[in-house]
Amino acid sequence: MKIAPIINPDVRKSSPQPAQVDLRKVFLIGTGLWVLATAICAILMLVFDFAILKLLIICAAGIATGIVLLLWERFDRRNYRRLAD
Repeated sequence: MKIAPIINPDVRKSSPQPAQVDLRKVFLIGTGLWVLATAICAILMLVFDFAILKLLIICAAGIATGIVLLLWERFDRRNYRRLAD
């Protein structure tokens, strides 16, 4: 019966455990992609004279966000591993 878990929470199935993800890899890959995008934009701007200064600013913001997230992950890693146990 589909209404039974709403009426009686004891009949609910248990929730699956969250997947363990190494956030350093995720943030490093994302930051690396922003660095690559910045390099491509810089080449397009300098060599081909495209007016894409706004895109360079967006890419720089992506790199800065990635660095902040890496620092956050560094200091929050202990809590993350404690929750995994």
